[in-house]
Amino acid sequence: MRDDFAIFILTHGRAGNVKTIPKVLEKSNYTGKYYIVIDNEDDQADEYYRLYGDKVFMFDKAAVAKTFDAMDQSEDRRMIVYARNYCFDLAEQLGLKYFLEFDDDYNSLDYRWTDGKRLYTTKVRQMDKLCELMIEWLEVSGAQAVCFAQGGDFIGGVKGGNYSKKVLRKAMNTFFFKTENRLTFTGRQNEDVVTYVTEGNRGKLFMTITDVNIVPTATQNNKGGCSDVYLEQGTYVKSFYAVMASPQAVCVDVLNSGHARIHHKVDWERCAPKILNERWKR
Repeated sequence: MRDDFAIFILTHGRAGNVKTIPKVLEKSNYTGKYYIVIDNEDDQADEYYRLYGDKVFMFDKAAVAKTFDAMDQSEDRRMIVYARNYCFDLAEQLGLKYFLEFDDDYNSLDYRWTDGKRLYTTKVRQMDKLCELMIEWLEVSGAQAVCFAQGGDFIGGVKGGNYSKKVLRKAMNTFFFKTENRLTFTGRQNEDVVTYVTEGNRGKLFMTITDVNIVPTATQNNKGGCSDVYLEQGTYVKSFYAVMASPQAVCVDVLNSGHARIHHKVDWERCAPKILNERWKR
């Protein structure tokens, strides 16, 4: 694996349960650099250092909070946006040209394929090569970030339509970045959606590949991380951050994925600039 790339695993309160390492990095035979990113408000910090040693990097959460717009008046910092923004500083500190942000709760990394009637999964076994290809895509496309899909992107299977698109304009959960193309996430909650719709309004390109998807643990079924906040507030409050960021393009809707829940819905016809056909030239 190339030496100027690393994976950052963003985690809080799960020192003994960082699923992403054994279930994704190890099972996919990843051989490159990876680091554990924690904050100075994590009471399990000592356990992280005991388990992972010099792979652990801690940041000052209150200091990072002063560098971006949280879009509310809350002082509650139990969210991932602080770590997302710190990763650019860490990448510069480590001399990395590229990095990938991972959450700590992934159960699997899978290729998706179809016979035309059904969607199937096959485990990723050569993650080094996959990361190289994603970096190449990031460079060739000029995108701000490129990502893996999530299981929810395939609701409805082949008939759902997303798989056949191959590329989606959204960007959530997993982010490949070029360090010099700095991005500031905004919004205390739903920071990934808030950021890709806000920056999408400004012409920045974010893309998700549908040939590969990450499988995270259900948001409210895994103790630690952001789960406590979601359990207290549900997804109702979370979804409205994206509406505040881009009210002309985002609304709140009901998502049915086993059980109905409130979720954001992006209208891409109103979200991102388009290239006009030359026939409209005067």
